Amino acid sequence: MATYHQIPDDEKGYELDLFCVPKHYEEDLDRVIIPHGLIMDRTERLARDIVRDMGGHHIVALCVLKGGYKFFADLLDYIKALNQNCDKSVPLTVDFIRLKSYCNDQSTNRVKVIGGDELSTLTGKNVLIVEDIVETGRTMETLLSLLSECNPKMVKVVSLLVKRTPRSSGYRPDYMGFEVPDWFLVGYALDYNEYFRDLSHICILNEKAKVKYKL
Repeated sequence: MATYHQIPDDEKGYELDLFCVPKHYEEDLDRVIIPHGLIMDRTERLARDIVRDMGGHHIVALCVLKGGYKFFADLLDYIKALNQNCDKSVPLTVDFIRLKSYCNDQSTNRVKVIGGDELSTLTGKNVLIVEDIVETGRTMETLLSLLSECNPKMVKVVSLLVKRTPRSSGYRPDYMGFEVPDWFLVGYALDYNEYFRDLSHICILNEKAKVKYKL
């Protein structure tokens, strides 16, 4: 069972003026839920757990774009630091895939895979999928199904966030950073129609902003 930090439904978070938030987003956010420093500390611990469990294996770290790129980069930095300073190390190569399942703030029932033809290169390899957020679980289940057709040797999934929602299929990744309530979250590369990727903290998007940035 994956360990994680659970953020309760009644979590009040932090006022925006306690942190550095880009001026152009100040009117768009309700509050900070996960400050950047806490994200980094949790990511460092996930890196340690991954090295502990997968050390000695050559791993292909597969980044799910676009939302996963920041978590992916920081996680790999921590793994590289552990490789240099611990007896157990993980040889790493990287690859990228893009999945799309959102329209505005709603997850659709259709998952669009961009770059899926490249999955064939993962045959016989140990794969670590790095994702920003698991909501319903259908997107990840689709990717895992596609990967299984390529016969990788081993597949593990790490997700920074897992959303607690009645729409969930029940899927849970192997490694989890935070379990979060059923809120629409942005920041740390999580977006709303491509906005808010340049926000360091993870925040709740307010209703006014959903209209402002709607496609």
